[in-house]
Amino acid sequence: MVFEEKMIMNGEPEDVRRFEMLICTFDPIETMRQKCEEAEHCVHTRERLEECETRVGSRSATMEDCTEELFDFLHARDHCVAHKLFHSVK
Repeated sequence: MVFEEKMIMNGEPEDVRRFEMLICTFDPIETMRQKCEEAEHCVHTRERLEECETRVGSRSATMEDCTEELFDFLHARDHCVAHKLFHSVK
């Protein structure tokens, strides 16, 4: 961050524009995903995923994986995000 501030003070226009673009652009989907993960349905599916991961991790030889639970969690989270994301897009 200090390096970027020095570049701005030196007045290099291309670097200033690039630095401003980095500051001004952010992806709102990450914050929405975090909020949606706290929703009741997402909490429930995350708990099922964590239970599966614990169960599978405690066994030395198993054919089971947690693909279904992972997809259920991602689906629930993305369903929540989909309803909120496009309201914040310009």
